[in-house]
Amino acid sequence: MSTKNRKVLCVGAGLTGSVIARELADHGLPVTVIDEREHIAGNCWCQRNPHTGILVHAYGPHIFHTSDEKIWEYVNRYAEFRPYLHRVKASIEGRICSLPINLLTINQFFDKSFTPLEAQKFLENVLAEPGITAPVSLEDQALRSVGRDLYEAFFKGYTIKQWGMHPRDLPASILKRLPVRFSFDDNYFSDAYQGIPTKGYTELVQNILSSSNIQLKLNTRYKSNDVEKYNHVFYSGRIDRYFDYKFGQLPYRTLKFEHFYPAEHLDGDFQGCAQMNFCDKEVPYTRIIEHKHLAPWEKHENTITTREFSQACGQNDIPFYPVLHAGGSDILDQYIAESKKQIRTTFVGRLGTHQYLDMDVAVSRALLEAHRFLKTL
Repeated sequence: MSTKNRKVLCVGAGLTGSVIARELADHGLPVTVIDEREHIAGNCWCQRNPHTGILVHAYGPHIFHTSDEKIWEYVNRYAEFRPYLHRVKASIEGRICSLPINLLTINQFFDKSFTPLEAQKFLENVLAEPGITAPVSLEDQALRSVGRDLYEAFFKGYTIKQWGMHPRDLPASILKRLPVRFSFDDNYFSDAYQGIPTKGYTELVQNILSSSNIQLKLNTRYKSNDVEKYNHVFYSGRIDRYFDYKFGQLPYRTLKFEHFYPAEHLDGDFQGCAQMNFCDKEVPYTRIIEHKHLAPWEKHENTITTREFSQACGQNDIPFYPVLHAGGSDILDQYIAESKKQIRTTFVGRLGTHQYLDMDVAVSRALLEAHRFLKTL
């Protein structure tokens, strides 16, 4: 069968589905991309506010960061990226501190003037709990790396709000993504390449999908009999929904957003940074985003902010984060085993594999799956 006669369906018009579709389309395959939402780009969808011109990250801030030069070159092929370093602040009991934890954070929090070596010795000899040699949970990882005081101030309450679980029940890998630095470097990420598309992620995904071999259908939900209409399906939706929740519902977190537009915040600057985390458990929201700071190359007199509230995800909610348990999940294991039996469906992306994936990893895996499929033709 020639490539032109092979019909492929990509479920989801986010980064994963779009990258797979483009790779296959560039090799001559006709690809249909469907998404149940009315827009492309999934959760990294951006739109400009008509009153201010500010580019709003509608589903929360997305910063593309990677140390993989090939992945960086790939996304830059489809959009112009501007360098951007994400600098996060944290509100703790009325104080503002720097994140990730660095030399300034340690000195601020403990009212000290440590040198880098003094701060390192302080954490290792005074704060950190050395008895934890192989951290399994997020709590273990925090206690081992920064000690109880910093853990309870910065991570415990925030984690409970964000994940709806105690940190002892979450895997250590969640916190391992966040560095601890004994310098004044407050860059939230450590990757060699960091940036944001100048005109937003919507344009990036739009350009990726711009191929005569790609047919895009929005407001279109995947149906179980779709797999019979195509030679192959790449599915980036919830893996448990694909199987009609036969083993039970997997846990996800969703986000509720409260957008405050110019009627509330007319002029100037609201918080002075793109992201302010609120670590106190008593504060109901996890963070406030001030969108204009995500594009520092633009100048805006007005401002727009968004409060984020994390909550359990129902079947009709938009899932943002797969919840992983420190001890694993029998339900997830059953779905993964079932997915491996599907000859004509490949499960991809954060939801399809039920893994927390950064955008660069999502793009890398999408390319891998597309090329793996092409080799079978």
